[in-house]
Amino acid sequence: MDSQVRTYRTGGEEVVLDITADAAGFVGDRGDGLLHVFVPHATAGLAILETGAGSDDDLLAALRDLLPADDRWIHRHGSRGHGRSHVMPALIPPYATVPVLDGRLALGTWQSLCLVDLNIDNSDRQVRYSFLGGR
Repeated sequence: MDSQVRTYRTGGEEVVLDITADAAGFVGDRGDGLLHVFVPHATAGLAILETGAGSDDDLLAALRDLLPADDRWIHRHGSRGHGRSHVMPALIPPYATVPVLDGRLALGTWQSLCLVDLNIDNSDRQVRYSFLGGR
């Protein structure tokens, strides 16, 4: 298995960051297999969704509705509502696996691989890309 870690700066605001091009670049022309992507953070996740047509903003709005940035959270260090960032990975998991066929990500026409980060207190994120080749 081949693996590589890349670092992303997500900034001081909630973000859905499209990392599809980096994932495709990592896969290169390796042939068939699986790309497994993992975020080693307690407050970030990975989602496969359409971007650029408002779905990324809709996801952030839905997460704001489900996980408000208020004082209800028991986990209270950091900025107001920080505890919600620790709950988010139960909804948006810290991993995704994408089939790779003939060296290309087998995503649907409108699907993108995205890093989802609600934690405005930590702007640096690592993403581990791992490729498991087929036979």
